[in-house]
Amino acid sequence: MGGSCVQRRPASRLQVLFSFLLPLFYPALCEPIHYSIPEELAKGSVVGNLAKDLGLSVLDVSARKLRVSTEKLLFSVDAESGDLLVKDRIDREQICKERRRCELQLEAVVENPLNIFHIIVVVEDINDHAPQFHKDEINLEISESVSEGARISLDPATDPDINMNSVKDYQINPNPYFSLMIRVNSDGGKYPELSLEKLLDREEQRSHRLILTALDGGDPPRSATTQIEIFVRDANDNFPVFSKDEYRVSVSENLPPGSSVLQVTATDKDEGVNAEVNYYFRSTAQSTRHMFSLDEKTGMIKNNQSLDFEDTERYTMEVEARDGGGLSTQCKVIIEILDENDNNPEIIITSLSDEILEDTLPGMVVVLFKTRDKDFRENGEVVCNIGRDIPFKIYSSSKNYYKLVTDGPLDRE
Repeated sequence: MGGSCVQRRPASRLQVLFSFLLPLFYPALCEPIHYSIPEELAKGSVVGNLAKDLGLSVLDVSARKLRVSTEKLLFSVDAESGDLLVKDRIDREQICKERRRCELQLEAVVENPLNIFHIIVVVEDINDHAPQFHKDEINLEISESVSEGARISLDPATDPDINMNSVKDYQINPNPYFSLMIRVNSDGGKYPELSLEKLLDREEQRSHRLILTALDGGDPPRSATTQIEIFVRDANDNFPVFSKDEYRVSVSENLPPGSSVLQVTATDKDEGVNAEVNYYFRSTAQSTRHMFSLDEKTGMIKNNQSLDFEDTERYTMEVEARDGGGLSTQCKVIIEILDENDNNPEIIITSLSDEILEDTLPGMVVVLFKTRDKDFRENGEVVCNIGRDIPFKIYSSSKNYYKLVTDGPLDRE
């Protein structure tokens, strides 16, 4: 195919006329209208008066067939008032998953003349989820030789809500042996740890039971609890030590399922059962645990499923090495997914004129469309082409948005 999105030809009088008509379309295509709503609004709730914000009268709403175009039919336009209404349930966690900023992009379309306006609806989080622990009971084994001040990592609670509505604090019931410390990672995540305040004596007390509570930052806060059962074992005075504090690897998204991704290694200076090290996932999201498996004996991490860069670019997990005496240490594992050019470009028609008169002047908008490619960087760049020697031209109106316009006389016969 010949041609391109931008064709250079000597200017004619018709092209000069077309250049004066273009500003009529630019403001709509280049300056989006912003709205902000909380998630879970009732169906029929008003997002904003779209007609007013577009500078249209109430009569224009029906006369110019004001409507919204989007791949997911979450919104509609009231034909009488021009209000933008919620049409279906909007669940931020379902739509945007773990993204911090949740934006829905849609287009408003009017006719006579045909035009398009970009709309961005920001969906704000509400505290509609309580924290949740992975297990109802956490079992720990701690040697009686562990010194005061030692810290024991605990599995954190998860909460699909974000910002203030996510997990903000942990508490344990008062006891003479343990206090609770909270470790804050670089990403702001909070992880509970037990701190030993008094030496353990297996002959005096063989086990300890605690209740761990997680609270989010809502008002009022939501909470979850799990029981911690601590079994005291005889002396084991060396912790396992990983060869690295942080393991990092990059793999292609085309890596077949069942492939070896990374192996973590920890050693223990003790002998016998106290030197036998097993590996476990800790502080790791359920989605990551489903995607990867960890061999408890060798520390080998493999992918259980096909990887998809467009779905997840990076997986972060924490691996615990625990010896036979119950002592443990942790390391961080980061798996970067490399993009492959595995997605075809897409053309999405946002508006199409039903018919064109053969005496239509050049510059008439026939089709409004956008392009999309889910791949990253150069793999996601899309170039539009149109055949030569036809009375139409593609014009790039904004990033990934195009107009197909007439570019010469039309003759139906």
